Amino acid sequence: SEIGEKLKKKEAEVVDLTSRLRYLQADFLNLQRNAARDKEQTKDFAISRFASDLLETVDVLALALKSVPQSALSSPSSTGDASSQPSTPAAPADKPAEAHLNELYTGVEMTHRLLLQTLFKYSVKPFDPTGDKFDPNRHEALYQAPIPDKEPGTVFDCQKIGYTIKDRVLRAAQVGVVQDRS
Repeated sequence: SEIGEKLKKKEAEVVDLTSRLRYLQADFLNLQRNAARDKEQTKDFAISRFASDLLETVDVLALALKSVPQSALSSPSSTGDASSQPSTPAAPADKPAEAHLNELYTGVEMTHRLLLQTLFKYSVKPFDPTGDKFDPNRHEALYQAPIPDKEPGTVFDCQKIGYTIKDRVLRAAQVGVVQDRS
């Protein structure tokens, strides 16, 4: 009978140790999965800080492009007769001011586009929430204004577009929101 009791104690101990082992195995598998997910997220979002810093450059280039009225961007051939132009390439000082402005505008536009394409390659995407419902997780309200034909809480103006990286907000859009009528 004493041997039977010792056997029952050992069997209970085996069951206890087996359940502990299974628990530890499950815990270890969860830890491995979480570590793999964290590693993937770290890789995906490692560029976040760098990309965030570059967004200011994108904004400055966009402002430069907006500051030039389309009327100032005339084609260089409209400033004079083509036959009166020399057949050799003109020195930079010989070009009319409009040609310099066109070339500068084109260069800034190409730089802006290339920078956006590079950011897009790393899953950084712009979003313009104009017309959307205000979401404090994605938008930063700069001001409110009463607008009769719009629903309160709707974004009606976007001062700075927002950016996401893999569906995570990198920079909130800076917006104007329709004010409540109360």
